[in-house]
Amino acid sequence: MPSNVPPPAFTDLLASAARSAVHLELRDSYAVDYESGPFTDWRRGFRHDEADRASWWRPWLSLVQETTARGVTMRRARIVSEPVSEYTRFLHSFTFTNVAAGEQVSWLPRRRASELALPGNDFWLFDDHTVYWNHFTGDGASAGGEVSEDPAVAKLCAEAFEAVWARAVPHDQYAIH
Repeated sequence: MPSNVPPPAFTDLLASAARSAVHLELRDSYAVDYESGPFTDWRRGFRHDEADRASWWRPWLSLVQETTARGVTMRRARIVSEPVSEYTRFLHSFTFTNVAAGEQVSWLPRRRASELALPGNDFWLFDDHTVYWNHFTGDGASAGGEVSEDPAVAKLCAEAFEAVWARAVPHDQYAIH
């Protein structure tokens, strides 16, 4: 049940992680600015040059690198419909940047997730005990976050993530269809 207390800042939760931070993404699309921004640039043909790290390095990647340098394992699993959405193609095109920063990323075709019990929202799970729910509107805009330290909720998320991870395809082996 949501409380009236704002959740801790995501960066504080990540900074407090000692062993692991896992992220499960369930949507085929998130809020997209169709008029300007990275998605629009990508639609017009822009692609990051893997050899030109300075051109694509950004604050999130620095945070990932700092976190993994502390010994925290960061894993992200994306469940995607196939054929993939245009937004998923966009995500896939620059996921190499996450991997370069130290995050492990895998993709699971939605049809291979049918037998899995999954939470209803995207989440981050820190050290198997703190869940940060990501809530979204129907069009993919952020509707805020929520934190739970309920052991049963953490167990549900840990089991769901591990089940997805066991079936998922590592980023460097996942071919877009």
